[in-house]
Amino acid sequence: MTQRKGIILAGGSGTRLYPLTMGVSKQLMPVYDKPMIYYPISVLMLAGIREIALITTPQDQDQFRRLLGDGSQWGLSFTYIVQPSPDGLAQAYLLAEEFLNGAPSVMVLGDNIFFGHGLPDMLARADSKQVGGTVFGYRVADPERYGVVAFDVTGQVQEIIEKPQVPPSNYAVTGIYFLDGEAPARARDIKPSDRGELEIVTLLETYLKDNTLDVETMGRGYAWLDTGTHASLLDAGNFVRTLAQRQGQQVGCLEEIAYEQDWIDTEKMREHAQTFRKTEYGHYLASLIVEGD
Repeated sequence: MTQRKGIILAGGSGTRLYPLTMGVSKQLMPVYDKPMIYYPISVLMLAGIREIALITTPQDQDQFRRLLGDGSQWGLSFTYIVQPSPDGLAQAYLLAEEFLNGAPSVMVLGDNIFFGHGLPDMLARADSKQVGGTVFGYRVADPERYGVVAFDVTGQVQEIIEKPQVPPSNYAVTGIYFLDGEAPARARDIKPSDRGELEIVTLLETYLKDNTLDVETMGRGYAWLDTGTHASLLDAGNFVRTLAQRQGQQVGCLEEIAYEQDWIDTEKMREHAQTFRKTEYGHYLASLIVEGD
């Protein structure tokens, strides 16, 4: 079984967040106490992914490198790839083709945040599928803003429609895509849309036609936050803050996940806690250290 690799698409110009993003990438914006990019990285880590390609704009890549380094501090390996121009989500598979080298992948959008007790199990089920793809549907109040899943009477997926005027359901496709090793070849065969982009929905349709695309719906116990506007960015920060204060638990804590997965040892964890010792985040890391390990 070929080990799945991760892709984080952290390009784009973030125009909906202007003037915040005129000097810094959207994915480097704070979501409460961590940069936004930490959250999609954490999702990949929960899926057991350690080899990750970070796709960024040419002008933002140095900032990402300064923040994240090579990933080894979390037991990860980062490969940096430049997206010269934002030509659609499916373009990520062409840019990452050499990195993937035939391996299956899971792509997470850099501005999406996921939370839920059952998330690791849900990701593990998708990871176990070697042929075809899996995406996740999440019930939203405003489906016309998203790619929407159309189900038949038996609950089987018929199609996925991008930003429909009359949505066939309330289930939007979230920003996690598990696809097999064919994804780059399929992406190369699709035609750009009317807006000149290689649409992820068009790529998913090729799997749907072959009857190899699963859509797993995320129930009430999950939160999916898209941080593309000023209001949703603030909402996401408040959500993470509320969980941290009420439950004493972190969302998107890379050190915690790496420590629990045995990707870093206790000594390394102590180093991280020392780095952040003046913050609540650092105190939290220190509290996780199991003495005697």
